[in-house]
Amino acid sequence: MRIVVSGAAGFIGSHFCERLLAEGHSVVALDNFLTGSRRNIAHLEGNPAFEFREQDITLPFRIEGPVDAVVNMASPASPKDYLRHPIETLEVGSLGSRHCLQMALEKGARYLVTSTSECYGDPLVHPQVESYWGNVNPVGPRSCYDESKRFTEALTMAFWRTHGLRTNIARIFNTYGPRMKLNDGRVVPAFLDQALNGLPLTVFGNGTQTRSFCYVSDLVDGLYRLMQSEERFPVNLGNPREMTILEFAEEIRKLTGSRSSIVYEPLPQDDPQQRRPDITKARTLLGWEPKVSLEEGLRQTVEYFRAAGRHRLRSYRCFLPPCSIAARKALPWKAVKLGREIHI
Repeated sequence: MRIVVSGAAGFIGSHFCERLLAEGHSVVALDNFLTGSRRNIAHLEGNPAFEFREQDITLPFRIEGPVDAVVNMASPASPKDYLRHPIETLEVGSLGSRHCLQMALEKGARYLVTSTSECYGDPLVHPQVESYWGNVNPVGPRSCYDESKRFTEALTMAFWRTHGLRTNIARIFNTYGPRMKLNDGRVVPAFLDQALNGLPLTVFGNGTQTRSFCYVSDLVDGLYRLMQSEERFPVNLGNPREMTILEFAEEIRKLTGSRSSIVYEPLPQDDPQQRRPDITKARTLLGWEPKVSLEEGLRQTVEYFRAAGRHRLRSYRCFLPPCSIAARKALPWKAVKLGREIHI
């Protein structure tokens, strides 16, 4: 199949392109590098089955020749990125999704969109099942991302109901692995970044809020299976193993051999208290469930960052909320002298 992938230079997008190529498909990859990186796809550009095109999908575009599937993965996904680019985040979920859906319709192609567990907001139902409508603040600081994804789901369903377009919707829960950006604001790269640099691990709130972490290869396998399915309604893809942020911090310290202390900061507005997917639907319809343990996935992720040399001292910028005095005091002397600050 010839498959168009938007957001192809992103963390998950680049891994999905790899999977498609490994399965014998050809890929037309699109990205405007707002948050993606050319480094993520550099190793694919010599493959004759891989074609890259720098493209902002919020602007009209055309793909010449036949297209069998459109996979729309384009969007800022980390709090740091979507809070920095709130309008672009809303536009890619609306205008960008409309352009991708329209192309799939014109080409007679199937369509997969990657949505998010943030559609559930700060959930009142636990674990989160696809039939739950969510508890979302539509005007809070995170709403640019939450509502962008909720709209793209609604638009995707409208194209299926109106035009009979073969659509699939994946609701992705916390995912980690190689090619994440260490400074993107999410808990996995933030803790790894701090632990590998010998800095305090920053925990927001009291650390009892929970998350579930899925390794990227498991997620990509779920996406590939969903793309070939006939399920039109959203499907949760994530790891149902749940742990508190404090428990996760201990895992990071143990794995990296770090002696980093833990510092506490106020909880950001609308930060979810619980996050765990109910994956009964994915198990039943797709025969899918995660295979990679947290310990093995984190080991591979740490090896990647160490091999990339990203554990060395770097310059940091503060991100809402500001870093604590305790965190500043714990910085290496060189960083303090240069006026650098650390935060996630």
